[in-house]
Amino acid sequence: MKNKLVLIFTILSFTIVCAQQQTETKQEPQGQDKPLNFVIIFADDLGYGDLSSYGHPTIHTQNLDQMAAEGQKWTNFYVGASVCTPSRAALLTGRLPIRNGMTSSVNRVLHPDSHNGLPQDEITLAEQLKKAGYTTASIGKWHLGHKEEYLPTNQGFDYYFGIPYSNDMDNIIPFRSSQGYIDFWKSEEKKNINTFNVPLIRNTEIVERPANQNTLTKRYNEEAVQFIRQNKDKPFFLYLAHNLPHVPLFASKDFLATSKRGLYGDVVEEIDHGVGQILAALKKNGLDENTIVVFTSDNGPWLIMNEEGGSAGLLREGKGSTWEGGMREPCIFWGPGRIQPGLVTQIGTTMDLFTTFSKLANVPVPDDRKIDGIDLGQTLFEKKPSKRKEVFYYRGDELYAVRLGAFKAHFITEGAYGPPAREEHDPPLLYNLEVDPSEKYNVAKSHPDIIKQIKALVKSHNSGLVKGEDQLKDRG
Repeated sequence: MKNKLVLIFTILSFTIVCAQQQTETKQEPQGQDKPLNFVIIFADDLGYGDLSSYGHPTIHTQNLDQMAAEGQKWTNFYVGASVCTPSRAALLTGRLPIRNGMTSSVNRVLHPDSHNGLPQDEITLAEQLKKAGYTTASIGKWHLGHKEEYLPTNQGFDYYFGIPYSNDMDNIIPFRSSQGYIDFWKSEEKKNINTFNVPLIRNTEIVERPANQNTLTKRYNEEAVQFIRQNKDKPFFLYLAHNLPHVPLFASKDFLATSKRGLYGDVVEEIDHGVGQILAALKKNGLDENTIVVFTSDNGPWLIMNEEGGSAGLLREGKGSTWEGGMREPCIFWGPGRIQPGLVTQIGTTMDLFTTFSKLANVPVPDDRKIDGIDLGQTLFEKKPSKRKEVFYYRGDELYAVRLGAFKAHFITEGAYGPPAREEHDPPLLYNLEVDPSEKYNVAKSHPDIIKQIKALVKSHNSGLVKGEDQLKDRG
């Protein structure tokens, strides 16, 4: 009897130990003790409604959909501006572009003849992570200054491969008017890569001009996978900023005429294919459980391009505007064993990536300047409410609108690229974005208290605002 009791006790003890080990294994995913890697995949002019997981009926983004199913899909995620240059500056510095001069009332973005770029005294996310020993790479579109002193290799990145500005620039056919610009996009010249004399740069050297845009997305994806493979044994930050689906639209032969959405769909689905390659590379190299991947876009769809532009879904307007379609973007966070999967309806912005990743890498957030990003960690890892409650919608150097909680007030409205003309509103237009994300129903008369709160927020914001010197105005 005694022997039987000893045997039973031994079996029970062994079972308990095994259960504890399984629990500990489950609670401590592989790689928890390693520094986190960070990957940001940034599309260009992709709309809120352009992914199948965000409601598009004919664009099939299977890899991003899987990424959303395994991670967090955010529905109230914003960029720092509705056009390229200031939006990218906001992401990489964690600051509103008005603070560092990367937005202007003269030119909305940098051009091939612009004199300036992102000021050297700005601290980029790459420079932050370098403090913690990270290897960094920028692949794709830069658009923060094409001169050598402004290129990624002088802004904290160890490696750069990409185009220094938008893929429609360096056009050999001059535009004599805005209507001439529109007429061009109806012509056959837009299909010719030689029409766009854009340089492809590796580090600081031009390696191809004009860049073969037919294969650009494919090559960016291959460079990204190679970077992951080469740096699998050390912490890294990869910033992959696609030039597409900004017009002109080009896709490699394996994707041409494969989407029901036409050429635009072909382009988006090739970007999605690259996302799949990157996730597969992380898994193959045992990096998936200590890497955070984020996918989003720089601004909304370029609606004036008609079928060659994207869709903002149920959101109003698109690129260039301060309506929701211009600045609210699809955003997916992925990190198996780290990110708590699910749908997130809280507010976040690209500027928050600077602060969140800095905290995760144990790098102090700079205290010698105003940082607009907040730490999203408690939402990503614990699914607690986001600390962000407000969004500032700048157009150039003017504040056009403000969101506070569910409500958004428009103090100024204007067409993205043409009419309707600029109009100031007093009282401001007011929309409840939780009820009316399409901004159809002005509820200002019903909520004077909300308008009062938002005006107080604007006053507080302006009282501490120091505008940076305009870096975009000088050209020629």
